[in-house]
Amino acid sequence: MATVVIPTPLRKFTNQTAKLQISADTVGGIIEELTRNFPDLKKHLLDDQGKVRSFVNIFAGDEDIRDLQQEKTAVEESTIISIVPAIAGGISF
Repeated sequence: MATVVIPTPLRKFTNQTAKLQISADTVGGIIEELTRNFPDLKKHLLDDQGKVRSFVNIFAGDEDIRDLQQEKTAVEESTIISIVPAIAGGISF
């Protein structure tokens, strides 16, 4: 099973769980299982077409899935999947 690291802002949708073990062959399968088990998380990860939102970065190990095969990126039991939502901010003038 791959390990999925849930960022602090999204843990309120996973019963405060920081890491989950999910069995799937692809990142898309992991997202599907994750949102099936935690339906309130879906709107924060996926857009209306079911694609990963543009401001959500997902890494398989150290690689951004956008640089790999996106949701079709293969995962193994030892893969660590990290979900990293973009944080807005900056300097006001």
